[in-house]
Amino acid sequence: MTADRGYFDMVMAEEGPDSQALSFPPYAPERRIPLTGRQVRIGRRGSALPSPPEIDLREPPEDPGVSHVHAVLLAKPDGTWTLVDPGSTNRTCMNGSIDPIPYNVEIPVAHGDRIHVGAWTTITLIRGEAK
Repeated sequence: MTADRGYFDMVMAEEGPDSQALSFPPYAPERRIPLTGRQVRIGRRGSALPSPPEIDLREPPEDPGVSHVHAVLLAKPDGTWTLVDPGSTNRTCMNGSIDPIPYNVEIPVAHGDRIHVGAWTTITLIRGEAK
């Protein structure tokens, strides 16, 4: 997962209501998070949530365009994954598109797919090697 300048520029070109107040972070280290369990929530931890999301985008630099539960990756019995946007405020896009995925619809994802959330976050799915 990384701060993606190209995605940020596309978001800014759409001129959303808060776009004038946003600036691309000067430093955003790449992070790798293994997908484990039956579901992996993407979002920002908050005081009202019983537990933080598995992919917590409140870590510096916090992406202000990410909802508390922005999207969820769901493990399927056959080893594949799907992505669901349960109703995020700023929507979820994939693979460089600015067209959001539909709410509450499972979208199959695979190695190399890019999930775009918030103002600048891109999550790239990379199949790990078995150990």
